[in-house]
Amino acid sequence: MAVNPQLFPNGMPVPFVNEMFVLARDGVEFEVDKISGASGGHVKAKGRIYLSNIRMVFVANKPVGDFVAFDMPMLYIRGEKFNQPIFYCNNISGFVEPVVPENEQRALFSTHSFKILFKEGGCGTFIPLFFNLIGSVRQYNQQASRAEPQLDPLQAAQTPVDEMMRHAYVDPNDPTKIFLQQPTPESQLRRRGYHSRPSDHAI
Repeated sequence: MAVNPQLFPNGMPVPFVNEMFVLARDGVEFEVDKISGASGGHVKAKGRIYLSNIRMVFVANKPVGDFVAFDMPMLYIRGEKFNQPIFYCNNISGFVEPVVPENEQRALFSTHSFKILFKEGGCGTFIPLFFNLIGSVRQYNQQASRAEPQLDPLQAAQTPVDEMMRHAYVDPNDPTKIFLQQPTPESQLRRRGYHSRPSDHAI
């Protein structure tokens, strides 16, 4: 995870090299814990979720203190679960490991728990795509790097998602927008890594 990833002025996350955005979903409420500077470390905000072949990014409609967005690499998510409570809205809960800055100790960073609540409309498009994508990312990573102890979140960019997208089921009650082409083709700005440096951008 990374708090406040780089965004374009329209709120779209600045993509990584070889990143392909799959969908965007409005009308969600996002909850996450252990956020530095937040009241009690807990943040709850309404906004939009972006899903790509590398990560899931929540972007708040309005900032909550210093919190604007939250980036969750697909390879760092675990324990994800789809919940259908009787008296509450459908949601996905799970945990995400932090993206540890270079030259920092992993022990200083805690695992976050998160929840995505679908407040407006169904989730019959989002849920299958999310679980299929995270499964594909994990399967590809296991095949590509069996002996590698450290998960590189950008390794997920190599996951072949085209076929999955061609056969995606679209639920008419789900307001999810599927990207048939990339949403910002006019911009050549691409990030090369999770840690901001001048060399992170390529033209």
